[in-house]
Amino acid sequence: MSTDNDVDLKRRLTSEQFAVTQEKGTERAFSGAYLDLKDDGTYRCICCAAELFSSGQKFDSGSGWPSFWLPLAGDNVRTTRDASHGMIRTEVSCNHCDAHLGHVFEDGPQPSGLRYCINSASLDFKKEEASDVDESN
Repeated sequence: MSTDNDVDLKRRLTSEQFAVTQEKGTERAFSGAYLDLKDDGTYRCICCAAELFSSGQKFDSGSGWPSFWLPLAGDNVRTTRDASHGMIRTEVSCNHCDAHLGHVFEDGPQPSGLRYCINSASLDFKKEEASDVDESN
């Protein structure tokens, strides 16, 4: 049964974004828009705009998906045990709207040792604005 929220999300999101966030899908490795992005800014949930990750915690894991070693705000992401696909993993979801983001693994860099492997299709990026220049001189 489709809810009003499903109808709204199907209207706003691409079919891939909907499949990833609402049906716990995964985008094809090395295909995501944010994999190689190096700009400074904040990665937000594509569904509800909650701030999830900072470019300052992003790293190149070689996995084919954007990877972060720490969420921006710990309470904006939630992790749960995922036993689907014949393996045990830890799923990462948006704590505000329950959108599926990806998975977290314990093979990331220090200081956390974690690798949040996140689908670009679940994210929106807000580029950091250049700081105002002091023109009082």
